[in-house]
Amino acid sequence: MANLDEPLSKVLGDKTANALKKGLDLHTVGDLLHHYPRRYAHRGELTQLSGLQDGEHVTVMAEVEKVQGRSLTRSPGYVLEITVTDGTGQLKLSFFGRKGSYRAEKDLSPGTRGLFAGKISTYRPRSGKAMRQLTHPQYKVVAEKGAEEAAQEWADEIIPIYPSTKALPIETIGTSVGTVLDQLSLPDDPMPGALLGRRRLIGLREAYEGIHRPRSWDELGKARARLKWDEAFVVQVALAQRRLAAAALPATPRPPSFGGLQAEFDARLPFELTEGQRKVGDEIAADLAREHPMHRLLQGDVGAGKTVVALRAMLQVVDNGGQAALLAPTEVLAQQHYRSITGMLGDLAEAGRIGGAENATRVALLTGSQGAKARKEALLDAASGTAGIVVGTHALLQESVQFADLGLVVVDEQHRFGVEQRDALREKSGGGRPHVLVMTATPIPRTVAMTVFGDLETSVLGQLPAGRSEIRTHVVPPEKPAFLARTWERIKEEAAQGRQIYIVCPRIGEKEGDEGDAMDTGDAEDSGRRSPLGIMEVLPKLEELLAGLRLGVLHGKLHPDEKDAVMRRFTGRELDVLLATTVIEVGVDVPNATVMVIMDADRFGVSQLHQLRGRVGRGSLQGLCLLVTDAEPGSKARERLDAVASTTDGFKLSRLDLEQRREGDVLGAAQAGRTSSLRLLTLHRDEDVIRDAREEATALVDSDPGLADHPGLATVLASLLDDDRAGFLEKT
Repeated sequence: MANLDEPLSKVLGDKTANALKKGLDLHTVGDLLHHYPRRYAHRGELTQLSGLQDGEHVTVMAEVEKVQGRSLTRSPGYVLEITVTDGTGQLKLSFFGRKGSYRAEKDLSPGTRGLFAGKISTYRPRSGKAMRQLTHPQYKVVAEKGAEEAAQEWADEIIPIYPSTKALPIETIGTSVGTVLDQLSLPDDPMPGALLGRRRLIGLREAYEGIHRPRSWDELGKARARLKWDEAFVVQVALAQRRLAAAALPATPRPPSFGGLQAEFDARLPFELTEGQRKVGDEIAADLAREHPMHRLLQGDVGAGKTVVALRAMLQVVDNGGQAALLAPTEVLAQQHYRSITGMLGDLAEAGRIGGAENATRVALLTGSQGAKARKEALLDAASGTAGIVVGTHALLQESVQFADLGLVVVDEQHRFGVEQRDALREKSGGGRPHVLVMTATPIPRTVAMTVFGDLETSVLGQLPAGRSEIRTHVVPPEKPAFLARTWERIKEEAAQGRQIYIVCPRIGEKEGDEGDAMDTGDAEDSGRRSPLGIMEVLPKLEELLAGLRLGVLHGKLHPDEKDAVMRRFTGRELDVLLATTVIEVGVDVPNATVMVIMDADRFGVSQLHQLRGRVGRGSLQGLCLLVTDAEPGSKARERLDAVASTTDGFKLSRLDLEQRREGDVLGAAQAGRTSSLRLLTLHRDEDVIRDAREEATALVDSDPGLADHPGLATVLASLLDDDRAGFLEKT
């Protein structure tokens, strides 16, 4: 008998075990049983031999008429040819290989009745008439008695089709699974019996049989339901344990302070906060007042006003004598945040300086490219506590950066940072853990996954501030060249009215192979296409097409001072057109910019397109986004662009992104779905399963935090949470 941890070599022998290990990275009985079929087929209705057509997949019942073998004339080898008939016609079965190597030669002697399944082709010998044939067909010998019933049973049998490799046939996987199931010995079901009863779920042994050897579609459905539940529930138990542990960690409470900086800031705001901003602000304020660290995701569509919400939270911490750090993914965005925050605070950000307000703080900027003097001043302000707010890039993570009392970490565009990077900043807090606020405009798949799985407390800003204009989006396709010509005309018209335009390319194009910042969309159809357009190859054409307009260039390889200067010129309306890579994807705020043209738009992911589109329409002027593409109608890339053009709802688009790219490994660091611990569960189809599993897991962990009363479940959890994943959860 074999348990789930048994090495495959002990059950299947070294040869087959090595093939499974090399081809599919399967090592144990459990690995093989969790290598589920990717789809199922059945042989279908019986077909008469007289009605066979080339290319058909058929199942026939016939009697063996003749068996003969012959050596191949043009190549070494041997073919076994078996002629069968059903009285309406004849069919040849061909088996190629070595002489004496066929079971069929023993099983299918003349007079034997059998079922034969495969794909029909035509065999044309040098002499004689053409004949229909099946090459290496599946077959089953049937007894004369009850032959029709046996035939129908075999035709209706559900056939699992496994993910396989060229060197590892599906038949080998299926046979191996059957051998393992026949010898499988399972301990008690790890899932609590009462839970199985409540949820009407079958036992684990029955589920393994049903997923690999289903006798009916109903049985297969019940097996999938149980195994999906296991995936959802085990993850939810892990997250429930983590939430329970996090609730016990210490953090310094930072309650609202009446009459402090935040109150002064609110009184000076030139606009009314939206209802959503107030509601989310109250949620965050309550979290900050607790003695345990906040871990909240702030989801707000592009332009929903997340920065104001985050700034109010930072001021609440500063009012309590603490500091806040805002971590941005790029220098352009860090500088934009710095200018935006200091601009909104005015003299409230000028502590200790002439003209500074009496209760002011200071805002420091820390980036990797700063000059020595500016960097030294920023480091001193952070370490001494003079700077209540420190804005920076990855430079904030360096060992030399210290804080006097770090109370809040705000991470902008969470998906741009690895867990280890966020953890490094959090560890700078000294005593206790800082509160953490993660912001994102369009959640990428892994962020959506963690949210759906309930790992983060979530706040949503769904309402745009008053005065924001509509953004219209259109695809500029290859089949309508007049649309592209009209694009350049529209740019000139907008510029003539004093408005500004972004043109974005997927790469810089300074040298071959320089791919810039555009993401890999995973489209198979991308292979064999020309290289994506680069700024440097587009620039000369634009200088001709847009003659007379003031063009600026911005990309990640420019010196930071040069990048800052270009952005200042664009913000100051000294440039009409900014030609850029995705360095402007997030945070850039120029209300006078009305047009976003994205070249080779199909080379970008859904989230990037939505973020780029959000750079226009940020004031009272209507925004226009043009997605220029050579993707053909009906292609996956074109469908993605049409979807982006059809809605400005970032949350709908994030779900589309999730469906196309998958959710990543929700218990690991993978971000794009190529490595997932989920095999049957899909987040966009199984939210109800996940919700129910979260409810059950939370109740179970509340009553039995260490799973002392559920040893089987604890064992399953330990096998899922290897060292890497356990460490990931600890740091998240």
